[in-house]
Amino acid sequence: MQLDILTPEGKVFSGDVDSIQLPGIDGLFQILNNHAPLISALKEGTATVGSKDGNKTFEIKSGIVEVHNNQISVLTEGVK
Repeated sequence: MQLDILTPEGKVFSGDVDSIQLPGIDGLFQILNNHAPLISALKEGTATVGSKDGNKTFEIKSGIVEVHNNQISVLTEGVK
């Protein structure tokens, strides 16, 4: 899956990933390969990205995520 994490200042991360766990407003959720299309609001918290190179974490502020055809776009107000 292709993941892009974007802030108003620019692109924070772009790459091929196996999974991502995000802090939704109703709790944590995970996106895996071939996930159904989705748009969801995000709250401040930890985004955990899993890939063949290991896990990376990002402390994100609130935002939204869009998933469509194995393309994930995380639009957040900022990354700490």
